[in-house]
Amino acid sequence: MAERVKLHYFNGRGKMESIRWLLTAAEVEFDEFYLTNREQYLKMLDDGDLMFQQVPMVEIDGMKLIQTKAILNYIAEKYNLHGKDIKDRVKINMYTEGLMDLMEMIMILPFSQNTKTKLGNIETKAKERYLPVFEKQLLDHIYLVGGRLSVADVLLMECTLMLEEKFVGILADFPNVKAFQGRMSKNPAISRFLQPGSKRKPQPDDVYIKTVKGVFDLNISFP
Repeated sequence: MAERVKLHYFNGRGKMESIRWLLTAAEVEFDEFYLTNREQYLKMLDDGDLMFQQVPMVEIDGMKLIQTKAILNYIAEKYNLHGKDIKDRVKINMYTEGLMDLMEMIMILPFSQNTKTKLGNIETKAKERYLPVFEKQLLDHIYLVGGRLSVADVLLMECTLMLEEKFVGILADFPNVKAFQGRMSKNPAISRFLQPGSKRKPQPDDVYIKTVKGVFDLNISFP
């Protein structure tokens, strides 16, 4: 029996949340090990577990993987969520990288100053730069690429829910994206992930922010 996947990160969303989403969509069970203090992080460094001194880190197939995009690509390839050929994959990668750019803007908000201004900027970019791309693609497609579920679809689902948490009604002008969201929510694995008590993490709170800053010895905020 294969060893269960192990996730090493904080007890919160951050960059690990997309990995949790993708493993869930692939119906892969995983265990989580939470960083709660700086000593744990320093031990991982001493043990050589973090190639670039960064988390998230995922143990899978006898490897200790870092770098979120690399981890997502490996999982997508392993579980047939990365398209049928190289042309599908490059399209999927373009969509996923765009989504990750948008989600990262939201991720750093709790560590930022001038959040009201930043929220306005995120909303504008979401409406003018990102959501129109997906609205157009989903006009005649059930999934974004190749007629089947991919990592891009999973991340779009995650991203739209994040946007709705911050901007109620943001999908009102994007009916195709909203319909896509409804279809995705009926996927059995994703439906379970959306229920209370799942491994999906809530929005960052003060405890999460304090823990991240403590582990990394951060005393600054993003401008």
